[in-house]
Formats: sequence, C-alpha cells, structure tokens
Amino acid sequence: MIRKLGEADHAPLMTLVSKDPALNLFIIGDVENFGFEQEFMELWGDFREEDGQLIAVLLRFYGSFIPYADGPFDAAGFAALMQAGPKFEMVSGSAETVQAVAEHLNIRKEKQMRFAELRELNSTLDTTAASAHAIRQATTDDVDAICSLTDQIEEFDNNPEDSRSSLRKTLETGTGRTYYMEQDGKVIATASTAAESSMSAMVVAVATHPAYRGRGLASRLVARLSADMLHEGRTPCLFYNDPQAALIYRKLGYQDIGFWTMLYV
Repeated sequence: MIRKLGEADHAPLMTLVSKDPALNLFIIGDVENFGFEQEFMELWGDFREEDGQLIAVLLRFYGSFIPYADGPFDAAGFAALMQAGPKFEMVSGSAETVQAVAEHLNIRKEKQMRFAELRELNSTLDTTAASAHAIRQATTDDVDAICSLTDQIEEFDNNPEDSRSSLRKTLETGTGRTYYMEQDGKVIATASTAAESSMSAMVVAVATHPAYRGRGLASRLVARLSADMLHEGRTPCLFYNDPQAALIYRKLGYQDIGFWTMLYV
C-alpha cells in the first residue's frame, strides 16, 4: 500500500533509509533540512500489507524523483505517482531500484555514474588540500562569479539561470557549501557540497577553468571539502564517470560503493 508520508512517519522513514545512509543522503538531507510539508517536496511510502512495515520510499524534489527500496516494492505504483506530477523531469537512485521503476516509464535518456564515498581521514587529504592558492568559502555574493566558471563547463549542461538560482538557494539554506580559488579577480576552480545532513554530504560541481587544468586545483578543493566533512562527522560521497576523475578520487581515499542511475523523461 502506497500513501503520502508526514511527520508522524519520521521514525520508520529514518529506520528504513539509515540502513544505507550514503545511498540515501538526498532523502535524509531533504527531510532534515525541509521536513515533510513543502510545496517543492513530497514523500510517499510503500507499506507491506501484512504487517504495515515501510519497505520503500519515494521523494519528489521539484521535478526530480528518488526511490529507495529495501527489497521488492510497488514499482508500478511509484511510476504512476511520478507521471501524475505536474513537472516530472527525471528519476534517479541506485541502479537496481531505478531500473525496476523504469519498466513502467517512457525514458528519453539514461545516464549511469559510479557512486563513491570516503569513510575516514588520511594523510593524502591533508597533503593535497595544501595549496599555494587561497581557498575561499563562497557566500551568496559570489554566486555570479562561480557560475561564470561553471557556465563554461560543457559536462554540466546547466541552464545559467537555474544554476544560479540553485546555488544561491543552497548557500542561503545551508544545505551545502562551495569552496573556490581565484586568479586575477576571476574564479578558476570550484567544488561544492549538496544535500548536507547530519550523516553525509554530496560533493558536486567540481570544475576548473580550461586554462588552469593540470595543476591539481580541483583535487585540492575536493580534498579540503572532504576533510572538513569528515571532521564534522559527515561522510562525503560523490558521483563520477570519468577515468581521470576516478584516479584523483581514489588517490584521496574514495571507494566505489555502487552505481547511480539517472533517467530523463
């Protein structure tokens, strides 16, 4: 049985998603930061008929959906909820769970990335984070300067207006942070976190200006972000699909824990 979740469901929801906190960092972070009653966010749960136990959850954050299931679940029911929404754009999550839902959707594009996490501090983080360039933490005043860099990164494929709005909201709500380096008054490298919760955080939007690549700037920013997360008791996680990025992240101590699939409709 699928029904909408509310504050009274907080305990069983956290019991379910805490079985795999890294995989569920978006669900955990959004619930901790925004609760259950928001116009841009909704949660549904699939409850087992025989004992009423919560076995799966579906998060909507604006037009994006994330399902998580601990075993078999009503994938068709979740797909129907997504399609009934006013602005269904994409669904993402662990490969197995997303593929179960995909059987009931018309998919335009699929993207799969490796999912990695860093569980403990190590000497490489401290060494890599040391930089001749000063590392600064962004405020909302820095949004345009940072997005002027990320606008140039082809892999990001972001709408300039949306990227500025998203970064500004993240910084305003404290659900993430951005570190950056400057040269001659321009941002030349940046890295951010998103979905920060009491347990974890996602490292995102790692970028270096094309003219400054090959100098290890992004590695230093990721190392500083990751070390700060671990010192605060959070496990940093990230997605990647670039072999060169894999070498960098593994050197810092990140280990693959699975695949994250994104489906666009």
